[in-house]
Amino acid sequence: MSRRRHTVPSSERRTQILQAATELFARKGFNGTTTREIAERVGVEETILFRLFPTKRDLYWAVIDAKTEHLSEQERLQTQLSSEQDERKIFTAIAENILERNTNDSTLTRLLLFSGLEEHELSQRFFQTYIASYYEVLAGYIRRRVRQGAYRKVDPLLSARGFLGMVFNYFLVQELFAGRPHRFDVQKVSETLTDIWLNGMLKK
Repeated sequence: MSRRRHTVPSSERRTQILQAATELFARKGFNGTTTREIAERVGVEETILFRLFPTKRDLYWAVIDAKTEHLSEQERLQTQLSSEQDERKIFTAIAENILERNTNDSTLTRLLLFSGLEEHELSQRFFQTYIASYYEVLAGYIRRRVRQGAYRKVDPLLSARGFLGMVFNYFLVQELFAGRPHRFDVQKVSETLTDIWLNGMLKK
């Protein structure tokens, strides 16, 4: 008597493929990963993979999209900037959130670094879709504080990128280079970087 073959629902299969693709893309990059490897990791034929994701680029973008769909970071940033807390507490909280999120799951960062180094067009698509608007939210706050006379007259967008760049650079050193054995407390790092940045921004 033959056994009935178990059919995996397409939604479950999609999740399995995304998980396998995420692991491989984050470890080997877009160019270094083949759809055959992904299919083999899941235990399916490539044809099954292509039914759900017509191209490798579609799959890569689905991986990135899945890693960001629950973040709502722009809304979180807007809430932080609209709080009644003082300047130092606001920016310390922003830095802590970035460091904790990336430390807990560095997969998205690795995907983006690979795509950028490979000069993959999806890195530009990601930047325009998720990152550029995040910079603009922070730049809008800085622009308002400049008009209010609290900050020196500086370029708001460049200043926003400067603050976020300090925070992200710390994470990169810890994650990718020799900084791991010398990991600092996240709160201490966030407060220190905030103090350095505000010292150059606030009017004396």
